[in-house]
Amino acid sequence: MFMLVIGGAASGKSAFAEACSAARGAPALYVATMEPFGEEAAARIERHRAQRRGAGFVTFECPRDLARADVGRYAAALIDDIGNLVANELFAPSSPDARAERVDAVCDRVAAGVERVRSACGRVVAVTCDVSSDGVAYDEETRAWQRALGRINARLAGDADCVVEVVCGIPVWVKGDEDIWKGACS
Repeated sequence: MFMLVIGGAASGKSAFAEACSAARGAPALYVATMEPFGEEAAARIERHRAQRRGAGFVTFECPRDLARADVGRYAAALIDDIGNLVANELFAPSSPDARAERVDAVCDRVAAGVERVRSACGRVVAVTCDVSSDGVAYDEETRAWQRALGRINARLAGDADCVVEVVCGIPVWVKGDEDIWKGACS
């Protein structure tokens, strides 16, 4: 089973996804994708680690190249989040310079990484962010990230059994059968 959880900043999407990905009685894999760029990011990562302690997760930090990672086998997994993974892949020093090729290549790499986790774990929840709906004109690099994230979100939503948008902490079921996940997402 694969669920995609989407929402805006601070919408409650990660908390909802954590509840849905918890494996009853067994540890669940937590794929953390934030890269520690600077003191603020490092502090945020440490805060997230502390929040997960005792919650039944085995943390696997993988800011890029998830398709080649040895994720192990778990009953459940959470990938948090796709937006970070896209940015890390898109702006890695090894990424090609051609924008259109780079966006397509990043989408393929991220999709392959999600598939890697899906093939190793029974129940997978991926968190992603909703972007491009604020009407603000951004610089070219940010627009490249928005395009890549929009493409991968659409691709993952097509593959997902369930898609849930979290708005102000309220899950809104966009695709799939809520009953399949009931009890797991409480």
